[in-house]
Amino acid sequence: MKMEYNDVAVVILAAGKGTRMKSDIAKVLHKVGGQCMVVLVVECARKIARDNVHVVVGHQAHIVKEEITKFFKVKFAVQEHLLGTGDAVKAAIPDLNSCIKDVVVLCGDVPLIQESTLKNMVEEHKKQQSKLSVLAIDIEDPTGYGRIVQDGQNHMLCIKEEADADENEKKIKKVNTGIYCFDKKFLISVINEIRPENSQGEYYLTDVVEIAKKRNEKIVVTTMGDPGQVIGVNTLEELEKAEYLIQKRDK
Repeated sequence: MKMEYNDVAVVILAAGKGTRMKSDIAKVLHKVGGQCMVVLVVECARKIARDNVHVVVGHQAHIVKEEITKFFKVKFAVQEHLLGTGDAVKAAIPDLNSCIKDVVVLCGDVPLIQESTLKNMVEEHKKQQSKLSVLAIDIEDPTGYGRIVQDGQNHMLCIKEEADADENEKKIKKVNTGIYCFDKKFLISVINEIRPENSQGEYYLTDVVEIAKKRNEKIVVTTMGDPGQVIGVNTLEELEKAEYLIQKRDK
């Protein structure tokens, strides 16, 4: 079932260099199934947000813009300095339409993401009247992913990035996919509270979870069952895996 929302925007983060790809091409321009990853993500995003799709560009911005506009009309925001996901989202906020109530955030390197996954997340977010919804997956090997830290009642406490996680947190198998849905007013109110107090010196979007907890705001964790959809492509090996999965899916 196709469902578009007039009050939902999607922000796609596509500013990173992707140094682990060992390539001069911006990460999101690598192809999966014959198409640039970011174009596939935009195509999916437009199915739920139509003209309210914003792409944050940075590294090789003009080439990324050029590639996307061959296929789709979107709004672009520029992240001047690559200071993390929180800083990237902040760049897109001024262009959000006044009619927008909720903002989905995802990365430009998840080429297998499906419309139904985003739709289900938005539906749950709206139904629960959540201020922040986080899409999670349970995986056997959580290496490299931010861990979803919960208390005994399964209430979300925070997201710990791998570099900042202690030994116990590293054992957690429920991980962050990097896909979120925010109440727009809440997002605007928290984005300037993020501080670069971590090992990378970056503004992590994941820090909004702890800010929301301190404010006693409602956070929903939606766990999905298909890790293949949210595989982030950061290395050539992961690019090969995504290619294999998309060929298998499209057979």
